[in-house]
Amino acid sequence: MQILIVFFVVLFNVMPTIAEENITCKTELVEIIKLDSTLKLDIRYAAKNNFLKRPIYKVAKAFLQKPVAEDLVKANKELSKDGYGLLIFDGYRPWSVTKLFWDEIDPAKRNFVADPKIGSIHNRGCAVDLTLYDLKSGKEIKMPSGYDTFSEAAYPAYVGGTPEERSKRDFLIKVMEKQNFKVHPNEWWHFNHKDCDKYEILDISIEDIK
Repeated sequence: MQILIVFFVVLFNVMPTIAEENITCKTELVEIIKLDSTLKLDIRYAAKNNFLKRPIYKVAKAFLQKPVAEDLVKANKELSKDGYGLLIFDGYRPWSVTKLFWDEIDPAKRNFVADPKIGSIHNRGCAVDLTLYDLKSGKEIKMPSGYDTFSEAAYPAYVGGTPEERSKRDFLIKVMEKQNFKVHPNEWWHFNHKDCDKYEILDISIEDIK
């Protein structure tokens, strides 16, 4: 049965099918800044400063499943004690966008994007791309690499960059992991929530979420 599903995904470019018994959480996407206005947005895929060099989303908004968003708010509040806030690059991502990324990225760099045959945690509303910003200045904190840097400098275990850059990266990861998130092994900015497998893969356009 799994082989048949994969065949249809490849042939017709349809979303992967998930067994109903594995979906135990109801979809409830919420706009994250409505839960915490101190979360700062820099939605790169709604602008041209992304690896595709063109807007992909029609609106610069970020959504997550409600429990995921609530844990994100907890992390943001903990960071505020040290003078930092969370700067959000992306949250929920429609499956069709994941397919677009896979089709257009250099095949040699596909380890930095999700395979649409499987689907992304972003497609479930359970992954968030983010970094730190300084609450006083509003400026983004410098990390060992920029967002969507498709190189080893993006790895959470990367030993290059300055000691301060690595320290800030590791501090961010530590705080996020205390709130039920786990960093992606290839991207220091990408965090998956612990309950991600309990949600279905979605292909709702960002502008259509109510």
